[in-house]
Amino acid sequence: MANYAMALEYQNCIDCRACEVACKDENGVMLGADKQRIWVGIVEGGNSLADMFLNFYPSQCNHCEDAPCVTVCPTGASHFAEGGIVKVDYDMCIICKGCMEACPYEARFVDETKHAVDKCTFCDGRIQEYGTTACSATCPTKVRTFGDLDDPNSDISKILQEREFFVLKEDEKTLPKLFYLVPEDEEFAKRTLGNVKRHKWSEFKAKYEAEAKAKSSQFKKA
Repeated sequence: MANYAMALEYQNCIDCRACEVACKDENGVMLGADKQRIWVGIVEGGNSLADMFLNFYPSQCNHCEDAPCVTVCPTGASHFAEGGIVKVDYDMCIICKGCMEACPYEARFVDETKHAVDKCTFCDGRIQEYGTTACSATCPTKVRTFGDLDDPNSDISKILQEREFFVLKEDEKTLPKLFYLVPEDEEFAKRTLGNVKRHKWSEFKAKYEAEAKAKSSQFKKA
């Protein structure tokens, strides 16, 4: 059984927004719409001109293993689909916005054309045919690595075995599935990430596998 996730070599991001354009074209979202499905966050830092830095953090729904948006939904519109993808059944959504309030990543929005809350779906409609998402396929600097955590031979499994990573808002305990790869330049990593918690996949793997197994009975077929 697949369990889809994404690793991000965020240091390679040049803020070209090609991923945003590809996502909006793939999913019928109006160009220029802010923070709809995916976006790029910016963090600036440094105490002097010599050590200033600018980090770009590509962001979207984290497709959490323990997704609060699913838990709070009163109608079952927010649900786990095959592959551990968190989705919204537009016909069941009553736009109560409970899921929007519950999401710690502010990844949801009201789509006026669908009359429902919407979000990133990891391009689930194209995974079988193309094996990846529109944003990942389009990125010119190969920031995004999409794949199946349950497949030890997938690119994402291999890179998580080799590299340290961190996740956003770890204290929320949602087990998010966007993994930000720690820069290989250790001095740069220390200077730009500060005291962020770093992890190895060997530490996280058991927790993710157990939660995915527990949630698999809730998966709805497309």
